[in-house]
Amino acid sequence: MRISFTAIGIIQTPFTDIAGMPIQPSGATNVPGQLVLDAQYEEGLADLNGFSHLILLYHFHLSKGYSLTVKPFLDTVERGLFSTRAPRRPNPIGLSIVRLDRIDGCILHVLDVDMLDGTPLLDIKPYVPTFDMRSDARAGWLEQSQERSASLKSDQRFREKK
Repeated sequence: MRISFTAIGIIQTPFTDIAGMPIQPSGATNVPGQLVLDAQYEEGLADLNGFSHLILLYHFHLSKGYSLTVKPFLDTVERGLFSTRAPRRPNPIGLSIVRLDRIDGCILHVLDVDMLDGTPLLDIKPYVPTFDMRSDARAGWLEQSQERSASLKSDQRFREKK
């Protein structure tokens, strides 16, 4: 089945290269960015101001190809792709939770960005603690090393192969 999406806008960030880019929003605390929406979607931003956090779905637009096993940045062991957040995936869709600072027309000013400048934005959803937070959640193999994720940046393993 073929599915296609149209970007609703572009994510602007200070990261023009994968090298040194945070891996997850936890490693991007206070890094500012903007979600620049196409004008036709401005009406859809009504009532969003009351939310502190947003869930962003976006396209890993520079990702090419994938492998079903990868060596994640927090591990030295090959893992199944779907047990990781590696960007090279069959459907290169990213997900990040960012903090909403303010909205100016079609521009949402956000904090904690961990994506490349120019990333196509597919959707915005409000983060709702009652719906989204799970007190009984487990992190599988990542439980041993997830506390290190905030200090790590992207490495060369996720650069595109020439």
